[in-house]
Amino acid sequence: MASEMTAYVIEEHGDPDVFARTTTDVPDPAPNEIRVEVVASSLNPVDYKIRQGAIPDFSPELPAILHCDVAGVVDAVGENVTTFEPGDAVYGMPGGARRHGSLAEYVVGHAGTFAHAPETIPLADAAALPVVALTAWEMLTDKTTVGIGDEVLVYGGAGGVGHIGVQLADWLGADVTATASSDDKRAFAADLGADATVDYTTTDVETYVEAHASNGGFDVVFDPVGDDHLQTAFEAVCPYGTVVTTESSSTQDLAAMHQRSLTLGVVLVILPVLLGERQARIGDELADIARLVDDGAIEPHIEERFPFAAVADAHRLGEDGSFNGKILLLNE
Repeated sequence: MASEMTAYVIEEHGDPDVFARTTTDVPDPAPNEIRVEVVASSLNPVDYKIRQGAIPDFSPELPAILHCDVAGVVDAVGENVTTFEPGDAVYGMPGGARRHGSLAEYVVGHAGTFAHAPETIPLADAAALPVVALTAWEMLTDKTTVGIGDEVLVYGGAGGVGHIGVQLADWLGADVTATASSDDKRAFAADLGADATVDYTTTDVETYVEAHASNGGFDVVFDPVGDDHLQTAFEAVCPYGTVVTTESSSTQDLAAMHQRSLTLGVVLVILPVLLGERQARIGDELADIARLVDDGAIEPHIEERFPFAAVADAHRLGEDGSFNGKILLLNE
């Protein structure tokens, strides 16, 4: 095979135009790693925040190949790898934070950060799942346990994490209320399985709690948005209820947590990659998620598809936020 590959790198942090096409060496898998020929990646907020320099502790060493999500075909396996072999269709979250990611023809990563791809959707589409599906899965099944009849409020029900959260909460048997800022986004969340939707820009917390929750608040508030949403989550959840969030950067008044005996669960799914340990957690959860996809319980919605060469345009759309679900990047 060729010894060099095309990759899209950043040599400094900045706006979307900092991406540059370059040629670099094809990486070899170390022990416990696999090399994957990349079919597709997708865009997550963590990707453009790393590009911006907003979370420097997460950035790979510059010049860096970004993007956490990947789907592709195993090309080579390192020593001690028994779970995959060349030719396997896989998806995963091997890098993009602290180590090089998937905006290239090949990516290497710990075998534990991959799983066999779902069989019922195109392999490229599987690249839309890892970060958002892992986040929703851990929020609803690890940081809390959602069951039949639980009342769950999903913030940002049309977003990347939110649109999987709506589907997963519905599959778990919950009564799902989703928030969104436009008629289109609310209709989209309803189509995904939300029993009710709320325009959070015109409806205050007290009003939608009274309309859609029966115990003085929701049993679980699912918050992949953070900032002001996390503060309102403490108002929207019922006494003894649970707030699950991906928030890490804002200051909150936690008095309501004490006054109402609340539980707060915080999820950072890329932590195993950042730490370089417990990486099999990723693959185990992705295997469960693949089964849910193949059973028809969840499906990624892909709003736009860009070639790797148009990664700057993908990032501009991602930062604008005027889309539902996910943005896919194809290795064309």
